[in-house]
Amino acid sequence: MTHKPLRILFVTPECAPFAKVGGLADVVGALPKVLRRLGHDARIVLPLYGSIDRAALGVRPDGSACVHMGGGVEQWIGVQRARLEDEVPVWLVDYGAYFGRPGIYGDGLGEYGDNAYRFALLCKAAMQLCKDSGFIPDVMHLHDWPAAPAAALLKTWDLFDSPLERTASVLTIHNIGHQGKYGADAYAYLGIGDEHFGVFEDYGRINLLKGGVRFADAITTVSPTHLAEIRSSEGAHGLAPFLEARGDDLFGVLNGVDYEHWDPANDPYLPARFGPDDLSGKAVCKRTLQQALDLEQRVDRPLYGMITRLVLQKGIDLLRDTLPGLLRRLPLQLVVLGTGEPEYEAFFRWLAGAYPGQVGCHIGYSEELAHLIEGGSDFFLMPSLYEPCGLNQIYSMKYGTLPVVRATGGLQDTVEDHRPGGLGTGFKFHAPTPQALADVVARATRTWLEQPDEIGALRGRAMSRRFTWERAAREYLKVYARARDRRASWR
Repeated sequence: MTHKPLRILFVTPECAPFAKVGGLADVVGALPKVLRRLGHDARIVLPLYGSIDRAALGVRPDGSACVHMGGGVEQWIGVQRARLEDEVPVWLVDYGAYFGRPGIYGDGLGEYGDNAYRFALLCKAAMQLCKDSGFIPDVMHLHDWPAAPAAALLKTWDLFDSPLERTASVLTIHNIGHQGKYGADAYAYLGIGDEHFGVFEDYGRINLLKGGVRFADAITTVSPTHLAEIRSSEGAHGLAPFLEARGDDLFGVLNGVDYEHWDPANDPYLPARFGPDDLSGKAVCKRTLQQALDLEQRVDRPLYGMITRLVLQKGIDLLRDTLPGLLRRLPLQLVVLGTGEPEYEAFFRWLAGAYPGQVGCHIGYSEELAHLIEGGSDFFLMPSLYEPCGLNQIYSMKYGTLPVVRATGGLQDTVEDHRPGGLGTGFKFHAPTPQALADVVARATRTWLEQPDEIGALRGRAMSRRFTWERAAREYLKVYARARDRRASWR
């Protein structure tokens, strides 16, 4: 059965390689490419941040547009164009007063105070660009709270005269812990209408994600287990009743991985390539990683890697309570790459100083080092309190680096716990407690030291797993169809 090709516009605050904070950027950097290969016209709109390297990414001017915000405010924006890997057209909203800053959501002093205004402009600009260019999408795919207001704008902006009156919206919640809560004074700038204020209102403030949940034609999150979690009072961060009211329109679509960029057989960042039939290159990567972060050159100790935002969600408090004791008791090494809360950054700096040769720490981000950690580590540690999907555990499996994870969200859906006989693809724990984390690290370490054949079997199974974007894209196409049906029934 053939289907008419769709026009799909991704509205997003992040897209790799243009702007990245977390996994959201990787999703938007991969899914539109696959949709285009399946015959659909997928495009992207995001802000032109000051941190974007225009020359390296081929960003070129493409005119201007007048964006009509609420309260009669007119914002003139520049429009820039680029292409994602020569495949996907990208619009970049050029408004220096809002986006010409080094950060995406904030800086070292915290979150930008005008984020509600910044991303409201992105949403309305996306609609204006469609109208001015004649690209009228069948679906707007909106990512997280910064793009959520577009779901409301599609249904309230000059509804009967708008060329977008048939455009459906799909809202993907990548991290429900971030909802876009701001002062009520920002509401008028959205231009949605006073009669809808109650939809956005949240204890006297506005909640952009809450409004998007109400107006979107379909809502997805990035793994089936996390879908169940966000429908519970414990996992929804206050939005459970509003999500439950949309129960028939909620879908959990597991993220895929862009294996063009994450494959040890052809990874340009690795000092040696390897695959499931020849792991000698992985040993070279381990030695290089140990050298890069001043660890002892030990082949007889398992090396744990972490690439993470250093924030509460990622289980850093569990690590603070657990790692010093583990490092004293067990013959293991640890490397950490990440940035985040100052107190957590200070902890890992202290840990590296307290355990020289055993712990290496790089505060910041390096794409090259991230790939080397995936290639050179024996285990990858993700003790997240919640993890909507997670991508690093999937990258790790491809690299023969066994994930050690808490059984939550996408970590539960993608990692199989080790069982005797070399069954499984990693190691899991359930309770979010220091003891449970310590027990699973001890179990993984003992298995590595005492049962190398088990580790070899686990690596083989892990490296054989594939989580492709083509599978995910076909699931999203079903969601798009559902959203279009909902949109057609809207009155």
